[in-house]
Order: sequence, then C-alpha cells, then structure tokens
Amino acid sequence: MFILTINGRETEGAYSVVDDEGEHILYLFQEEDDATRYAMMLEEDGCPEMHVIEIEDDVMIKTCEIHNYKYTVITPNDIVIPPNTDHDFI
Repeated sequence: MFILTINGRETEGAYSVVDDEGEHILYLFQEEDDATRYAMMLEEDGCPEMHVIEIEDDVMIKTCEIHNYKYTVITPNDIVIPPNTDHDFI
C-alpha cells in the first residue's frame, strides 16, 4: 500500500481528509499509480509537492487501529478526488 506525505517532511505525518464530523481519515492506496495521480491533483489544487511512500499494509492498518485513527483503503476500482474542504496530515 501507499500513503502521501509532503515532500521533504515525510516524518511529520501522512495526508488525510477531514470528514463531515471533523475526523481525519487516512487514505491508504493499494496502487502506486492511484496515489501518484491523487498527489498530482492535490498539487494542482495548491498543496505542496507530495511524496508517495510504500508502506506495509498490515503494519499501517494495525497502527491505525491501535491509535484509533480512521482510515480507508483506496482500491483500483475507487474514484477519489481531492475534497473542496480541508485536508490535513496526521
């Protein structure tokens, strides 16, 4: 799986989206191409340059569950576009 971070600030957090309840949702992309495409859309919307990082899916999911972080797995069949609202890093 793959996550997004700000290029050069990879240790400071991963990209997340704020849902309607104000909670952060971490995007976990199954395919690198999908993560790269999404990063390009973010950059076109004015976000800093993004970096796609490969992660161990089971480790990341377990970490999210331990720390009670919400996450969603973006599959190749999903279509996601950056929200018109807030995005942040967790």
